[in-house]
Amino acid sequence: MDKIRIAIADDHTVLRSGLKAMLNYHPQFEVVGEAANGLETLEMMEKCHPNVLILDLAMPVMGGVECVKEIRHRGILCRILILTMYDDEEYVKEVMRAGADGYILKKSADTELIEGILRVHSGKKFLNENLSEKLMENLLRASDEGPDHQDPYYLLSSREREVIRYLARGYTNGEIGARLSLSPKTIDTYRSRIMDKLKVRRKSELVNYAIKYKLIDT
Repeated sequence: MDKIRIAIADDHTVLRSGLKAMLNYHPQFEVVGEAANGLETLEMMEKCHPNVLILDLAMPVMGGVECVKEIRHRGILCRILILTMYDDEEYVKEVMRAGADGYILKKSADTELIEGILRVHSGKKFLNENLSEKLMENLLRASDEGPDHQDPYYLLSSREREVIRYLARGYTNGEIGARLSLSPKTIDTYRSRIMDKLKVRRKSELVNYAIKYKLIDT
């Protein structure tokens, strides 16, 4: 029986090495490619033709959501399984709408990754168990509170959420721009837009939002 061809896209070398070793040990899997950022991922997909791509959301150059959209736009046939530290339900919704097939938290990878790969490869969707419960609870809560209940945080785009992570950690506009391949002026525009949407004026308030939504460690 042919092995499932797997590609791994994550900017942490140690994590990629660990995943590669674990997956290659499985008799049904073969890791055929690795990438450290979004553009490398697109190039790798064209060369390696994996059956399943394990993709991190927060990567430099091109974020995970944008990468998923571009893969689907190019018509590359591959199942996409998101593996990330972010348990934000809006990320789940956005990336699944973009064309991902599954979403797993890194802290659950040791127990759910194998199942997730097999599930999405078979043509089904897979969602982390805790996230499934959280989405259902929030759906019921939103229904009780009415259709107008909306936290301004959910108005932020995926790129704006990437920027707020770095801002909350104390990165300068230049440092953020270097990581995301954007100009400092563009980052300053993002900063203003984020603060307007969140209705905040001080950095301490941005940090509080980042902590609330688990974008940075407390």
